[in-house]
Amino acid sequence: MNNNDYIIRLETEKDYYEVENLAREAFWNLSFPGCSEHYFMHVLRQHEAFIPELDYVIESEGKILGCVMYSVSKLVDENGHEKAVLTMGPICIHPEYQRKGISRMLLDHTFAKAFEMGYDTVINFGNPDNYVARGYKSCKKYNVSLEGDYYPAALLVKELKEGALEGKKWTYYQNSADEPCNDESAVEKYDALFPPKVKAWHPSQEEFYIHSHSAITW
Repeated sequence: MNNNDYIIRLETEKDYYEVENLAREAFWNLSFPGCSEHYFMHVLRQHEAFIPELDYVIESEGKILGCVMYSVSKLVDENGHEKAVLTMGPICIHPEYQRKGISRMLLDHTFAKAFEMGYDTVINFGNPDNYVARGYKSCKKYNVSLEGDYYPAALLVKELKEGALEGKKWTYYQNSADEPCNDESAVEKYDALFPPKVKAWHPSQEEFYIHSHSAITW
């Protein structure tokens, strides 16, 4: 793989359908029958927490192979002080181009851009197997929890600046951008704009259930 074969650039409005269809291909039946990531992208772009300056695609020979989006959320320490952090996602790579280092290029590029913009922490909910190689660690190691001192196994944290979270206890409050995805009828209506696909069960859905319902207790 030659990095010069790829172009990393900001997403434009004309890319929306192609990017959303790519996300649909990447996530279909992965976490549950069907998917909602393409609808999430649609609503995220209209949300106040969305950061268009970090909305990037990677392409080769005019074809978009992957994309990543970011939004602003917050951490609150034990004294009530707030800290703006990035929530990463969705990120997706076309199934035909996965495991080729494309996500690494896309993340390394956007992490650098985020640091230039003044952000020092990125948070993501995901399968640790997919992200620890990019510098993400368990939320427990950074003393970052959800309310109630709950440390989900899938809550991953990456410091863009070493020591950014050191010495404090943090509670993570994610923005509300994904709330519309809880409306199954809205997801179905939007999905009808794309080519028909068959919903089905796959073993990856059980893996998703285990990760998303697991917590670190010690």
